[in-house]
Amino acid sequence: MSSFSIRRFAILLIVLSLGLSSASQAADIPFPDWLAGVKAEAVAGGIDASTVDQALADIQPIDRVLELDRKQPEFTMTWADYLAHTASLQRVTDGRQLLAQHRKTLKKIGHDHGVPAQQLVAMWGIESNYGRNMGSFSVIQSLATLAYDGRRSQYFRGELMKALTMAQRGVPPQNMRGSWAGAMGQCQFMPSTYLSYAQAASGQGSADIWSKPEDVWASTANYLSGLGWKAGEPWGMAIRLPKRGLAPALFGLDHARPLKDWSRLGVKRADGKALSGPPEMKLALLHVDASKDGSGGEGPIYLVGDNFRALLHWNRSFFFALSAGTLADRIASR
Repeated sequence: MSSFSIRRFAILLIVLSLGLSSASQAADIPFPDWLAGVKAEAVAGGIDASTVDQALADIQPIDRVLELDRKQPEFTMTWADYLAHTASLQRVTDGRQLLAQHRKTLKKIGHDHGVPAQQLVAMWGIESNYGRNMGSFSVIQSLATLAYDGRRSQYFRGELMKALTMAQRGVPPQNMRGSWAGAMGQCQFMPSTYLSYAQAASGQGSADIWSKPEDVWASTANYLSGLGWKAGEPWGMAIRLPKRGLAPALFGLDHARPLKDWSRLGVKRADGKALSGPPEMKLALLHVDASKDGSGGEGPIYLVGDNFRALLHWNRSFFFALSAGTLADRIASR
């Protein structure tokens, strides 16, 4: 066995002997000992020791991160309030101005990935208010805090390793600023999402999702495309039912049917106009506050397609996905 292999094997033994991969034990050992295990695991995974030492130098758990994690507010906002916040008049106005200002670049990026320019702007607006609210926490320190805490250690430890991989690939650790939970930049990517989908618009070097809007747009477009966005299809639309209503069994994400079928059943757009879109495009019917599978619920009713599902994969909330599509529509309209 080579000296390198012996060293790698010894490092793995250290990690296993300390039991550091166990979420239940993470917070039961002193932080310096836990951190030593993280460093050993990162080096064993192929990250340079110098990179690890630099990225993890002098870090300590952040009490504020744990406070925010423990005290996440219960979601009680109504759909009307949520939409008024995420797709406010000011956000729509700002989005229209930015779309007009950067139309050429946005349209090119959108065309390259099959995602409308207005949807890229909408995601930018929802995630960081067009770069104004990115968060100021050190992502590496926040992730280390949450990984050490033990409550969701396995997930955040994995994200911490991804952040260290980012550092290995040239993203300065001091530049990784974001939310207390580790979401970064103007598009609020977790490290795993960054590594899988972030793109520099120029095609050169690492994507700078903190200070280069064009990289934010390219990364957003690439992510939505990877989540299944279909070029040329609407995400969905607000609708009104025929006066007789429709059977509850027709509601739910698992009951999609062609647009032409919904038209035959008397479904119209919320403004009373006929449904528009490819006749064979499959759409599912759901209330805005539907259950997990899209059935049941109350409130406004929507027909949603595959692009809605892509938005839902971005953030697994019906409110988020519906508002992201609605904001894009409002930005595009005049």
